[in-house]
Amino acid sequence: MPELTFVDAIRSALRDEMAADARVFVLGQDVGVKGGVFLATDGLQASYGEYRVIDMPIAEVGIVGAAIGASLHGLRPVAEIQFADYIQPAIDQIINEAAKFRYRTAGDWSCPLVVRAPFGSGIHGALYHSQSTEALFTSTPGLKVVIPATPYDAKGLLIAAIRDPDPVVFFEHKQLYRTQRGEVPDGSYIVPLGSAAVRRTGRDMTVLSYGLMLHHSLTAAEQVAEEGIRVEVIDLRTLYPLDKETILESVRKTGKAMIVHEDNLTGGIGGEISAMITEHAFEYLDGPVRRVASPECARDGLQRGA
Repeated sequence: MPELTFVDAIRSALRDEMAADARVFVLGQDVGVKGGVFLATDGLQASYGEYRVIDMPIAEVGIVGAAIGASLHGLRPVAEIQFADYIQPAIDQIINEAAKFRYRTAGDWSCPLVVRAPFGSGIHGALYHSQSTEALFTSTPGLKVVIPATPYDAKGLLIAAIRDPDPVVFFEHKQLYRTQRGEVPDGSYIVPLGSAAVRRTGRDMTVLSYGLMLHHSLTAAEQVAEEGIRVEVIDLRTLYPLDKETILESVRKTGKAMIVHEDNLTGGIGGEISAMITEHAFEYLDGPVRRVASPECARDGLQRGA
């Protein structure tokens, strides 16, 4: 089994699905000739041509709008937003259009598309290239929100997302692209959407995380293990819908829960998970649910009158 980097696994998923299904195509800013700003689509245009790997203008609303139209005509588009920080112009298309088609047509129409977006810190890109924007989408019925943490999952989850009959927002942490390597099978396979994974077993505490923060959580769990504290680490993988069963089973076993994410504390997915645990496993808790998240820099500045 070959060993791939995270970004190689993304490219492998796209290449395999494009080879297997002529309906699959890629569109976005610089995805063709350049191969993507992070080279996730490098070489795909040379293999499949400019009609299946399409360079688009700098207009996120147009990229996603075109993808929606194509999906409604039977294609399987994979739209890349160059940085998640620039996904906001496409929110109307994603939330008000793509997410609503199955509901508004009483199930007669579906909108099978994937919106890929690199997110998070790690490239010294300042405020417009370092944000975590996943919470913008985790309260919208009709969408799935997926964030892999390993090369194996990156490929398997992306293939599952492409094959899903409904829209999927697929976030990829930029710092994982070349820092994470792992065995990835040749050929197609899927990792089911909506399923969390237990990355480390324990019985003293549950830590729930995803993306880059999962790896930091695993490192912390190894450190406290030297003190005899056994931490169970759960990789959420899909933020919407959450794997409620796996989350609650772990918390009921350990009696303590901490949610770790890079997104801001206020409005982040940690608040929703905390509410779920409090509502369905309160009697098992030995203490309050804790959240570890990024500082809310803009909010703090406003509070100081900056």
